[in-house]
Parts: sequence; structure tokens; C-alpha cells
Amino acid sequence: MKKIQVLDCTLRDGGYCNNWRFGKDNIVKIIDKLCDAGIDIVECGFLTNKDCGNPDVSRFESIEAVSGYIKDKKNSKIVLMANYGEFDFDKLPENDGTLYGIRLAFHKDDLDASLEVSKKIIDKGYKVFVQPMVSLRYTDEEFLNLIEKVNEINPYAFYIVDSFGSMKIEELKKLYSMTASNLNDSISIGFHAHNNMQLARANAEWLINNAGDLRNIIIDSSVYGMGRGAGNLNTELMAEYINNVSENKYCVKDLLEIIDEVILDLYEKKGWGYSLPNFLSAKYNVHPYYSVYLENKKTLTLKEMCDIFEKIPADKRYEFDEGCISDIYISYLDNRDAEADGVEILKEALKGKEVLLIAPGKSAEKEKEKIIDFAENNNVTVISVNFVYKNVNPDYIFISNIRRFRQADLSDRNVIATANIKDSVKYKIPYMEYLNIEKGVEDNAVLMLIKFLTDCRVNKIYIAGLDGYSYNMSDNYIDDRMTINMDSGWVEEKNHGIEKMINYFKKVCFIEFVTSFKNIRLEEN
Repeated sequence: MKKIQVLDCTLRDGGYCNNWRFGKDNIVKIIDKLCDAGIDIVECGFLTNKDCGNPDVSRFESIEAVSGYIKDKKNSKIVLMANYGEFDFDKLPENDGTLYGIRLAFHKDDLDASLEVSKKIIDKGYKVFVQPMVSLRYTDEEFLNLIEKVNEINPYAFYIVDSFGSMKIEELKKLYSMTASNLNDSISIGFHAHNNMQLARANAEWLINNAGDLRNIIIDSSVYGMGRGAGNLNTELMAEYINNVSENKYCVKDLLEIIDEVILDLYEKKGWGYSLPNFLSAKYNVHPYYSVYLENKKTLTLKEMCDIFEKIPADKRYEFDEGCISDIYISYLDNRDAEADGVEILKEALKGKEVLLIAPGKSAEKEKEKIIDFAENNNVTVISVNFVYKNVNPDYIFISNIRRFRQADLSDRNVIATANIKDSVKYKIPYMEYLNIEKGVEDNAVLMLIKFLTDCRVNKIYIAGLDGYSYNMSDNYIDDRMTINMDSGWVEEKNHGIEKMINYFKKVCFIEFVTSFKNIRLEEN
């Protein structure tokens, strides 16, 4: 009779959401509650030589390091995952019973070397779970060849892996058929799915219901679906389903305690789950970090994201290459077919002028009296950036963001747009020429405008409404419709980039702030 096992990977795959910083007490609690719930296999995190050694992080440099987190395994099997090349298995000790096994994940190019490492792990007394990433990357012939090689080492489990959450049920049926027909009967078949297209549960249920009676099946999941991007299959849902259709062996209440006491707080800080960008990364079968990169730019419509995904070369789709996607993104927005129009007239009009630049930060509203008074009592040209400021009538509206262009009412306005804006406007300036070199703010609208204004040889630049970014997203914009979500790393990167570039520009041009800038630190003039 077939045996269905659930493997929970919250502390490993879920760690992509919080950099594995669960806190030691929470790591202990999650392991303990998963064991109490009767989860068959509990993955405690990564076994790795990279970014490890912090007791609050579920990345362990040794088997000994993880042992202190395990109170009572009950009947659960404890495992760790290692990415090929990130742990020295020559230093792996003989299995002392702390771990049941090790999951080894690898890319297609590392197949043979990874299977050699798997042999070493087996020889040390550990069960091995062979985890070839992106199963859909293999041709039928390559997949059958992989199974043949796996049979030679006879591991505990072999996985079908839907790394990008793009696997359709017909594709799963085909891969399972090839696997079940050719894999040694003693080897369990595992299934690891992401949820970009909301197919993880449907695929898992099909596998549970259609696996052969003599074949053991392992279903990967995480509590509350915790995982990067679109997340994973939910452990609590899978446990409830198996309780209903098979043996009633899981205590779902213990899983709900994990959600209540640990996971909900993490979700509030940085959520995961279905989103249109994650759907698109699955649709185009590309690494999910490409969608994260483009989404965090906050400059593209979904249609334009599709255009960029289509331009990613086949050999760059499966592993994230920031240089590649950055080049494609910049080239796409540069829109070389769009001609700069009226630039020289604009430069002449602004030359020698004093300019008040108004950004859409909260201070533009909170300190509006300062801005109104300054504009009325100084002979300044007013330029509103990526929005139309209502308290002072701007002489120009500068737009470099396609989304902001669509939001703003620009009728009867003198609009200065960068060349990535395809619509007709009064003034069109080049895009690439006014990008900045600082990571995270290369195409920041305020910085692009300052760079253009220095090119125009303006006399002085006054800035209002440039507050930097707060971790509380609702504090960032004058108009709530402009609010965007970003994780803490991006907030820090953007604030640092703004600081660095403003401090640089202050050395080449007079720059003074009219309003406060609470989230960035600037040098004195």
C-alpha cells in the first residue's frame, strides 16, 4: 500500500522571506510543533558554509549546530537541505542519529558531480533526497538519463521539482509517468512545487490520488505557504486534505499554533503569495527573481514586464542574472526610436535659473506652507516630479515613470518626459543619458531630473518633498495611490543611494532643501 508523507520546509524555503532570521526560540518552537503535529519529515533549514553561524538563523554550518534546536522528534524524521557546492561534504561526520537525511539540490549542469556527492552522503549513513531543480528544464531523454543515474546510487527519494511554479498538470502527469515507470521501486517520489499559478495544491492532490499503490510519495509544503514570491503549498491545507482522504494522522491545531505564534508576524513584515508579477515569471518560465527585480523598479506596466520577459535569452532564464536583466530593462526603457524633442529649447529656458523641485513625499503636504511661502517669495521655476503638485502651480511636470504618467492628470501642462514614455509630450529628453550609477536608484526620477538640471547649467536647485523611504510604506507618498511595497533591504538600498547621489550633486551644483528629509542623511553645504 502506498505511503504519503508530508515534508515541511518552512525553516528552509520559508527563510527566503526573512533571510532565515526566525530567532532561535522560534526555530525550536516550529520544529517542536511540526513534530507534535505528526509531520513526517521536518526540514530544519540549510546545511551550508555560507552566511551561517548565527543562532537566530536557520542556516547551519554542521550537524552538531542543528542538534541543539531539536527537543523531541517524536516520530518525525529530521533533515537539512544543502545546495550543491555550498557545503564541504568531505567534512560530514558519520551519522549519529541527529539527522535522518540530507536533501541535495542541484542545477542541471551539476548533475554528475552532485550524484557523486550523494554517494558520499549515503556512505556516511544518511538518507539522501535527490532534488534536481527545474525538472521542466530537462528533455525527456535527459530526464530518463537522470533517473537511470539516480537508480545506480539508490537514494531514499527522487524529486519532481516545479521551481518556478509553472508546471501544468499534464506536465506533472508526464514526468510522474516517466519517473514511476523507470525509478527503482524502493525510491520514494517527492514533489516540490511553488505557487505562482496557484497550481501547487491541485498538482499535489492529483499525485496523491493517482500514485501507484506500491509507490511512496513525499509532498513538500510550508506552514501558511511561507516561501519567496508566490510561496509554496500550505502544510496545514495538505495535512487536512490527507486527514480527510487517507489516514487521519496529522494534528492541524499544532500547525495553526505555529501560524498564530510565529508566521503571521513574519507575514505582516514581508508578505508572500500570489501576485501578477509572480504569475508572469511562471508564464514565461523564468527565475522568480527576475519578476522581483522588475516589480521593485515600480516603473513598468504588466504588459511591459511581459515585453521584457520575452527578451530574456534562453540560457539566462533558469538562473538569475542581474546584469542581464538590468541591461534588458535599461535598453527597453531607453526606447531608442523615441526622439528627444525640444531639449535644446528647454536647456536654454532653464539656463541660469533657480529651480524649485517638488517630489511627492509626505513632507510636500505636511510642510506645504513652507513650500508656498518659498515659491511666492523667490524667483524660482517650479518643477513637480512624477505628480502634479496642487498647492503651487508648477511651471513644468517631470515624468520618468510610466505608471506615474498614467496616474497624473497632465492636460494643459508643460510636461518633460524621459524617452521611455512613448506618449507625445511637449519636451522629451533621453533616458539612458540621465541614469545614475548608484545601485537601487539608477532611474530615480528626482536624481535623473537633478542630473538633467546640472546639464542645463541652472544656478541653484531647491528641493521639497524628497523625504527618502520609510519602512512604513503608507508614510512615503503625498498621494496614497502612489504607495508601493518594498522590503527592508530595498528601503535601505534606496535611501543610501539617494544620500550618496545628492551628496555628489551638492559638490557640482548648489542644492538646498526647503522641507525636512527624515529618512536620509546629507552632508552640510
